[in-house]
Amino acid sequence: MKIRKTPLRFNEKTSTIQPSDSETPPGNMVPFGYRQIPENEKAGWVLNHFNTVAGKYDFMNTLLSFGIHLLWKRTAVRMLSLQPGDQVIDVCGGTGDLALLAARNIGPTGSVVLYDINRAMMERGRPKVVRSPLGNRISFVQGNAEQIAFPGRTFHAAMVGFGVRNLTHLEKGFREMHRVLRPGGRLICLEFSIPTAPLFRRLYDFHSFHVMPLLGWLIGGSRQAYTYLPESIRTFPSPGRVATLMKDAGFSEVTFRRLTNGIAVAYLAKKEENMRGMI
Repeated sequence: MKIRKTPLRFNEKTSTIQPSDSETPPGNMVPFGYRQIPENEKAGWVLNHFNTVAGKYDFMNTLLSFGIHLLWKRTAVRMLSLQPGDQVIDVCGGTGDLALLAARNIGPTGSVVLYDINRAMMERGRPKVVRSPLGNRISFVQGNAEQIAFPGRTFHAAMVGFGVRNLTHLEKGFREMHRVLRPGGRLICLEFSIPTAPLFRRLYDFHSFHVMPLLGWLIGGSRQAYTYLPESIRTFPSPGRVATLMKDAGFSEVTFRRLTNGIAVAYLAKKEENMRGMI
């Protein structure tokens, strides 16, 4: 699938990334962390961000979360209750952690499509998929989560881990995931949120806005990339609002479960069994 990128250039005077075509109309503004950028440029900014962090993505995730992100992902896949023979799509699948976990449960007749717009992230994850004895159950497809390149009613289950926060139009992404699910299909969405306990939240804020950027600069080579992460979490909707958006996209039986005092939230939803001709 051909991915159309927004041309970007680096402004040495301001140390910011800017669109190379200054004649492009700005349109509506959307958040990229705490910045406001034209909505038609956000996909390019996100693509550039993950190109920057792809090389050390898995290592930095484990370091910055003290390894807890692996427990969250195992919990999310268990909540999805996958069955042998299930066809699964891992939207914004990145380096393949969720895809590998799902591959354990779907048996030899099941399959997982790791679907991500960023080729650098997928290439970073490909070696661990290839090394896995279950790697033959996983295929890679590059594409946009807001325009999923599969027909409706293709998959029994969909997963997205820490990816919807980066979409330009969150509601559009949920509608696309709903569209490609079969009636009765399930969606698990794992995303960051804000801790519920005030003291824990203050510690989390210090870690997010001081420790993360420092380690991102020292180890990951980019302070800016690891400043975007906590900013994007703070501008993301509350769990209740996300659940409402999922219902608005057509999902039913939407529930959410806070993990580690709310640092992460797992949203579970279902596509109605009887869609009466709807996609």
